Amino acid sequence: MADEGWGSNRHDLRRMQSPDAPETAEFRDTRGDFGWIHSYETGSTVDGPGVRVTVFVSGCLLRCVYCHNPDTWHLKDGTKVSIQRAEHVLASYAAPLRAMGGGLTISGGEPLVQVHFTRRLFAAAKLLGLHTALDTSGFLGVRADDDYLSQVDLVLLDIKSWDPDTYQRVTKQDVRPTLEFAERLASIGKPVWIRFVLVPGWTDASANVAGIARFVAPMKNVETIEVLPFHQMGAFKWKSLGLEYDLDETPVPSPEIVARVLGQFRDAGCRAR
Repeated sequence: MADEGWGSNRHDLRRMQSPDAPETAEFRDTRGDFGWIHSYETGSTVDGPGVRVTVFVSGCLLRCVYCHNPDTWHLKDGTKVSIQRAEHVLASYAAPLRAMGGGLTISGGEPLVQVHFTRRLFAAAKLLGLHTALDTSGFLGVRADDDYLSQVDLVLLDIKSWDPDTYQRVTKQDVRPTLEFAERLASIGKPVWIRFVLVPGWTDASANVAGIARFVAPMKNVETIEVLPFHQMGAFKWKSLGLEYDLDETPVPSPEIVARVLGQFRDAGCRAR
C-alpha cells in the first residue's frame, strides 16, 4: 500500500511529504478527489471488530498534550493520494478482510478534516462489503451529515475529558462539540465505542471520569468504553519536530489507577475494558 511516502507504520515520523498542501484549519474541499494520508496498518485488531486495515489521514485541529502522532496535525506532512488509488489499494485487501470479519477504519489525525475524501473511501469500502469504522474526536462532528454517517457502521469516539477546563488544558479546544456529536449519535442509534485516554495527573481525576460515566451510561448505542493507558511512544516525535512536550515526567498509569477507572465506569452501568 505504500506509495511515494505513503508509509506503512504510524509510529514512523512523517515530515513535509506534501509541502504545497493547504493549511489544515483553512482546508475546505468539496469533492474529495485527493486526500493526504500519513500511514496505514494492516492486521489491526484494536480499531473495530475483526481484522482491519486502518488508514491514518493527516490534519487535526486538536493539540492533545499526549498525542503520539503530532506529525498528523498538518496536511503537508501527509502524502497526497488520489481517491482512485486509495480505492484500488483497499480493494486488494477486501477478500481477506471479509473472511476475517473485519473492514476499514479511518483514523488520524482527524478524518473529518478531510470529510469528502473519507466519505468516498468509506462508500467504496461499503461497496466492497466491508465493515467501516470512523475514529474521531467528534470536534468536527457537525461535518458528518446523515449521508456520511450512513457509510459508517461504527464510531470510535474519543471523549478525552468531561470537565471543560481539563478538556481545554488537554486539547486546547472546547469539549461541547464532542458531547453534542455523542448525543446525536445516540439519537440515531449509531453504534459507538467510547475511547478514553488515561493520563496520570491530567485526565485521571475521579470527578472527571465520573462525569464521562454519567454522560455515557444512558446511551444504549454505546457498546463499550475503552480505557487506553497513556504511553510515551510518541515522545520522540515531539522532540524531532521541535515541539514543547509537557509529559516527559508523566508515568504510565499504574494497574491500580486503571482498575479504579474501569470500576468507576462499570459501577455507573457502562461496559468497559
